[in-house]
Amino acid sequence: MTIRPIVRYPDPRLALPAQPVAIFDGALRELASDLLETMHAAPGIGITAPHIGVFLRVVVLDLDPIEGARTYVNPEIIWASPEMITHQEGSVSMPGVNDEIRRHARVRISYHDVDGQSQTEESAGLRAVCHQHEIDQLNGQFWIQRLSRLKRERLIKRFDKLSRA
Repeated sequence: MTIRPIVRYPDPRLALPAQPVAIFDGALRELASDLLETMHAAPGIGITAPHIGVFLRVVVLDLDPIEGARTYVNPEIIWASPEMITHQEGSVSMPGVNDEIRRHARVRISYHDVDGQSQTEESAGLRAVCHQHEIDQLNGQFWIQRLSRLKRERLIKRFDKLSRA
């Protein structure tokens, strides 16, 4: 396990869509392990391979101390509830700032595990928010793009000020 450097906002690589994983091997398991280690060091509760400059569709979430971390390979949202919720979001690529984002309250995703087995998962609340947030990142949409222009500009100024301090 290796802690890898995190790509920081406003790096243009954060706007690049990630490519699907085609080979499920030891290198993929090592990437998932490095993502988990890097996320814990950040600290954070979710991370994607693009956050460390690897443009593959891999997400690691660690939301529950009992269930432990989960790795999602090639995740896609296949259903979203009409009900919406608002939740504080941030990013390991933009530490120290966060804001309220509106998301679907529940989602169903399809994905593969690190061994290549197809899975589906339905989630609600924080896990649903995290699924949407990280899948957006895999698609090249950084979370602040979901804010109004004014809120986004204020948040960027605050992040710039924190980064200089």
